[in-house]
Amino acid sequence: MNMVISVGLVIIFTAGFLQGLTSFGFSLLAVPLLSFILPIKIIVPISIIYSLIMNAIILYQIREHVNLKKIYLLIISAVIATPIGANILLNVSEEKLQIIIGVIVTVSAIFFHFGYRVQLKKEQIALIPIGIISGLLNGSVSLSGPPVILFLTNQGLGKQAFRATLTAYFWILNIMTLFTFLYKRLITVEVLKLIGFLLPALVLGVMLGIALGNRVKEDHFKRITIGLILIMGILSIISGIS
Repeated sequence: MNMVISVGLVIIFTAGFLQGLTSFGFSLLAVPLLSFILPIKIIVPISIIYSLIMNAIILYQIREHVNLKKIYLLIISAVIATPIGANILLNVSEEKLQIIIGVIVTVSAIFFHFGYRVQLKKEQIALIPIGIISGLLNGSVSLSGPPVILFLTNQGLGKQAFRATLTAYFWILNIMTLFTFLYKRLITVEVLKLIGFLLPALVLGVMLGIALGNRVKEDHFKRITIGLILIMGILSIISGIS
Protein backbone atom coordinates (compact mmCIF):
# COMPACT_ATOMS: atom_id res chain seq x y z
CA MET A 1 0.00 0.00 0.00
CA ASN A 2 2.86 2.38 0.81
CA MET A 3 4.37 1.73 -2.64
CA VAL A 4 1.01 2.45 -4.30
CA ILE A 5 0.70 5.74 -2.42
CA SER A 6 4.28 6.80 -3.16
CA VAL A 7 4.08 6.08 -6.89
CA GLY A 8 0.55 7.47 -7.03
CA LEU A 9 1.66 10.78 -5.52
CA VAL A 10 4.27 11.26 -8.25
CA ILE A 11 1.84 10.34 -11.05
CA ILE A 12 -1.00 12.51 -9.75
CA PHE A 13 1.30 15.49 -9.16
CA THR A 14 2.71 15.29 -12.71
CA ALA A 15 -0.70 14.78 -14.33
CA GLY A 16 -2.19 17.60 -12.25
CA PHE A 17 0.64 19.91 -13.30
CA LEU A 18 -0.05 19.10 -16.96
CA GLN A 19 -3.77 19.80 -16.51
CA GLY A 20 -3.10 23.09 -14.75
CA LEU A 21 -0.72 24.14 -17.51
CA THR A 22 -2.88 23.34 -20.56
CA SER A 23 -6.37 22.50 -19.16
CA PHE A 24 -6.22 18.98 -20.57
CA GLY A 25 -4.05 15.87 -20.40
CA PHE A 26 -4.67 14.62 -16.83
CA SER A 27 -6.35 11.35 -17.81
CA LEU A 28 -4.05 11.01 -20.82
CA LEU A 29 -1.09 10.69 -18.46
CA ALA A 30 -2.57 9.43 -15.18
CA VAL A 31 -4.84 6.59 -16.32
CA PRO A 32 -2.28 4.47 -18.24
CA LEU A 33 0.41 4.99 -15.57
CA LEU A 34 -1.90 4.26 -12.62
CA SER A 35 -3.06 1.07 -14.38
CA PHE A 36 0.31 -0.48 -13.49
CA ILE A 37 -0.48 -0.26 -9.77
CA LEU A 38 -4.28 -0.08 -9.52
CA PRO A 39 -7.30 -1.77 -11.17
CA ILE A 40 -9.15 0.27 -13.80
CA LYS A 41 -12.41 0.15 -11.77
CA ILE A 42 -10.66 2.22 -9.11
CA ILE A 43 -8.67 4.47 -11.47
CA VAL A 44 -11.63 5.73 -13.52
CA PRO A 45 -13.73 7.01 -10.56
CA ILE A 46 -10.60 8.62 -9.07
CA SER A 47 -9.88 10.29 -12.41
CA ILE A 48 -13.43 11.64 -12.69
CA ILE A 49 -13.49 13.09 -9.16
CA TYR A 50 -10.00 14.58 -9.52
CA SER A 51 -10.95 16.08 -12.88
CA LEU A 52 -13.96 17.71 -11.25
CA ILE A 53 -11.76 19.16 -8.49
CA MET A 54 -9.02 20.31 -10.89
CA ASN A 55 -11.37 21.93 -13.34
CA ALA A 56 -13.12 23.75 -10.48
CA ILE A 57 -9.74 25.13 -9.30
CA ILE A 58 -8.68 26.13 -12.82
CA LEU A 59 -12.07 27.69 -13.58
CA TYR A 60 -11.85 29.84 -10.48
CA GLN A 61 -8.35 31.02 -11.40
CA ILE A 62 -9.30 31.99 -14.98
CA ARG A 63 -13.01 32.69 -14.44
CA GLU A 64 -12.88 36.09 -16.15
CA HIS A 65 -12.09 34.34 -19.44
CA VAL A 66 -15.06 31.94 -19.31
CA ASN A 67 -17.81 32.61 -21.84
CA LEU A 68 -20.50 29.95 -21.54
CA LYS A 69 -22.75 31.78 -23.99
CA LYS A 70 -20.21 31.06 -26.69
CA ILE A 71 -20.20 27.29 -26.11
CA TYR A 72 -23.70 26.55 -24.81
CA LEU A 73 -24.58 24.65 -27.99
CA LEU A 74 -21.45 22.52 -27.55
CA ILE A 75 -22.38 21.70 -23.95
CA ILE A 76 -26.04 20.91 -24.68
CA SER A 77 -25.13 18.70 -27.67
CA ALA A 78 -22.54 16.75 -25.67
CA VAL A 79 -24.81 16.28 -22.63
CA ILE A 80 -27.61 14.92 -24.85
CA ALA A 81 -25.29 12.69 -26.87
CA THR A 82 -23.37 11.19 -23.92
CA PRO A 83 -26.05 8.69 -22.76
CA ILE A 84 -26.95 7.95 -26.39
CA GLY A 85 -23.34 7.06 -27.10
CA ALA A 86 -23.42 4.18 -24.63
CA ASN A 87 -26.26 2.60 -26.62
CA ILE A 88 -25.57 3.56 -30.25
CA LEU A 89 -21.93 2.53 -30.16
CA LEU A 90 -22.41 -0.79 -28.35
CA ASN A 91 -21.78 -2.74 -31.54
CA VAL A 92 -18.66 -0.78 -32.50
CA SER A 93 -15.30 -2.18 -31.41
CA GLU A 94 -13.67 0.07 -28.80
CA GLU A 95 -10.25 -0.80 -30.20
CA LYS A 96 -11.22 0.25 -33.73
CA LEU A 97 -12.67 3.50 -32.42
CA GLN A 98 -9.48 4.32 -30.55
CA ILE A 99 -7.37 3.63 -33.65
CA ILE A 100 -9.61 5.81 -35.87
CA ILE A 101 -9.63 8.64 -33.33
CA GLY A 102 -5.87 8.31 -32.85
CA VAL A 103 -5.19 8.58 -36.59
CA ILE A 104 -7.45 11.63 -36.97
CA VAL A 105 -5.91 13.37 -33.95
CA THR A 106 -2.32 12.58 -35.02
CA VAL A 107 -2.82 13.79 -38.59
CA SER A 108 -4.60 16.92 -37.33
CA ALA A 109 -1.70 17.70 -34.97
CA ILE A 110 0.76 17.46 -37.88
CA PHE A 111 -1.40 19.80 -39.99
CA PHE A 112 -1.65 22.29 -37.10
CA HIS A 113 2.12 22.19 -36.68
CA PHE A 114 2.56 23.31 -40.27
CA GLY A 115 -0.07 26.03 -39.89
CA TYR A 116 -2.97 24.40 -41.75
CA ARG A 117 -6.43 25.44 -40.55
CA VAL A 118 -10.00 24.86 -41.74
CA GLN A 119 -11.87 28.16 -41.95
CA LEU A 120 -15.30 27.85 -40.29
CA LYS A 121 -17.43 30.93 -40.83
CA LYS A 122 -20.46 29.65 -38.88
CA GLU A 123 -18.72 28.65 -35.66
CA GLN A 124 -21.86 28.34 -33.53
CA ILE A 125 -23.46 25.87 -35.94
CA ALA A 126 -20.23 23.85 -36.08
CA LEU A 127 -20.35 23.47 -32.29
CA ILE A 128 -23.40 21.19 -32.55
CA PRO A 129 -21.78 18.29 -34.48
CA ILE A 130 -18.57 18.73 -32.47
CA GLY A 131 -20.56 18.41 -29.23
CA ILE A 132 -22.49 15.40 -30.53
CA ILE A 133 -19.29 13.58 -31.55
CA SER A 134 -17.65 14.45 -28.24
CA GLY A 135 -20.68 13.27 -26.29
CA LEU A 136 -20.95 10.00 -28.23
CA LEU A 137 -17.27 9.29 -27.60
CA ASN A 138 -17.67 10.24 -23.94
CA GLY A 139 -20.56 7.81 -23.54
CA SER A 140 -18.83 4.95 -25.33
CA VAL A 141 -15.08 5.09 -24.72
CA SER A 142 -14.63 8.09 -22.36
CA LEU A 143 -12.76 10.09 -25.00
CA SER A 144 -14.69 13.36 -25.04
CA GLY A 145 -11.61 15.57 -25.37
CA PRO A 146 -10.15 15.09 -28.88
CA PRO A 147 -12.99 16.62 -30.98
CA VAL A 148 -13.24 19.73 -28.78
CA ILE A 149 -9.48 20.19 -28.42
CA LEU A 150 -9.01 19.89 -32.19
CA PHE A 151 -11.85 22.35 -32.83
CA LEU A 152 -10.54 24.98 -30.41
CA THR A 153 -7.02 24.60 -31.76
CA ASN A 154 -8.30 24.95 -35.31
CA GLN A 155 -10.14 28.14 -34.36
CA GLY A 156 -6.89 29.64 -33.08
CA LEU A 157 -8.20 30.64 -29.65
CA GLY A 158 -5.86 32.61 -27.42
CA LYS A 159 -4.21 30.82 -24.52
CA GLN A 160 -6.55 31.93 -21.74
CA ALA A 161 -9.71 31.61 -23.85
CA PHE A 162 -8.62 28.10 -24.86
CA ARG A 163 -7.99 27.06 -21.26
CA ALA A 164 -11.22 28.62 -19.95
CA THR A 165 -13.44 27.16 -22.68
CA LEU A 166 -11.99 23.67 -22.40
CA THR A 167 -12.09 23.68 -18.59
CA ALA A 168 -15.71 24.85 -18.41
CA TYR A 169 -16.76 22.19 -20.91
CA PHE A 170 -14.96 19.36 -19.12
CA TRP A 171 -16.21 20.52 -15.70
CA ILE A 172 -19.85 20.24 -16.78
CA LEU A 173 -19.26 16.78 -18.28
CA ASN A 174 -17.46 15.76 -15.07
CA ILE A 175 -20.55 16.61 -13.02
CA MET A 176 -22.77 14.57 -15.31
CA THR A 177 -20.41 11.58 -15.21
CA LEU A 178 -20.06 11.78 -11.42
CA PHE A 179 -23.82 11.45 -10.95
CA THR A 180 -23.74 8.39 -13.22
CA PHE A 181 -20.94 6.81 -11.17
CA LEU A 182 -22.77 7.50 -7.91
CA TYR A 183 -25.91 5.90 -9.32
CA LYS A 184 -23.92 2.81 -10.34
CA ARG A 185 -22.15 2.74 -6.95
CA LEU A 186 -18.67 2.97 -8.45
CA ILE A 187 -17.55 5.48 -5.80
CA THR A 188 -16.42 2.99 -3.14
CA VAL A 189 -14.75 3.43 0.26
CA GLU A 190 -11.42 2.33 -1.26
CA VAL A 191 -11.75 4.98 -3.99
CA LEU A 192 -12.48 7.70 -1.42
CA LYS A 193 -9.49 6.67 0.74
CA LEU A 194 -7.08 6.85 -2.21
CA ILE A 195 -8.54 10.21 -3.26
CA GLY A 196 -7.82 11.53 0.23
CA PHE A 197 -4.24 10.21 0.30
CA LEU A 198 -3.33 11.56 -3.14
CA LEU A 199 -5.27 14.85 -3.01
CA PRO A 200 -2.37 17.05 -1.73
CA ALA A 201 -0.22 16.05 -4.73
CA LEU A 202 -3.07 16.89 -7.09
CA VAL A 203 -3.71 20.35 -5.65
CA LEU A 204 0.00 21.21 -5.58
CA GLY A 205 0.52 20.03 -9.15
CA VAL A 206 -2.51 21.91 -10.47
CA MET A 207 -1.60 25.16 -8.72
CA LEU A 208 1.98 25.04 -10.04
CA GLY A 209 0.67 24.25 -13.52
CA ILE A 210 -1.74 27.20 -13.41
CA ALA A 211 1.02 29.54 -12.24
CA LEU A 212 3.34 28.47 -15.05
CA GLY A 213 0.51 28.44 -17.59
CA ASN A 214 -0.21 32.09 -16.86
CA ARG A 215 3.42 32.95 -17.58
CA VAL A 216 4.00 30.83 -20.69
CA LYS A 217 4.10 32.90 -23.88
CA GLU A 218 1.31 32.45 -26.40
CA ASP A 219 3.46 30.82 -29.11
CA HIS A 220 5.08 28.44 -26.61
CA PHE A 221 1.66 27.49 -25.26
CA LYS A 222 0.47 26.61 -28.78
CA ARG A 223 3.53 24.43 -29.36
CA ILE A 224 2.96 22.60 -26.08
CA THR A 225 -0.72 22.09 -26.97
CA ILE A 226 0.03 20.70 -30.43
CA GLY A 227 2.70 18.42 -28.94
CA LEU A 228 0.22 17.03 -26.42
CA ILE A 229 -2.41 16.52 -29.13
CA LEU A 230 0.15 14.52 -31.13
CA ILE A 231 1.00 12.39 -28.08
CA MET A 232 -2.70 11.90 -27.36
CA GLY A 233 -3.26 10.62 -30.90
CA ILE A 234 -0.32 8.23 -30.83
CA LEU A 235 -1.31 6.82 -27.43
CA SER A 236 -4.86 6.29 -28.67
CA ILE A 237 -3.55 4.29 -31.65
CA ILE A 238 -1.26 2.21 -29.42
CA SER A 239 -4.11 1.56 -26.97
CA GLY A 240 -6.37 0.39 -29.80
CA ILE A 241 -3.75 -1.95 -31.24
CA SER A 242 -2.60 -3.49 -27.95
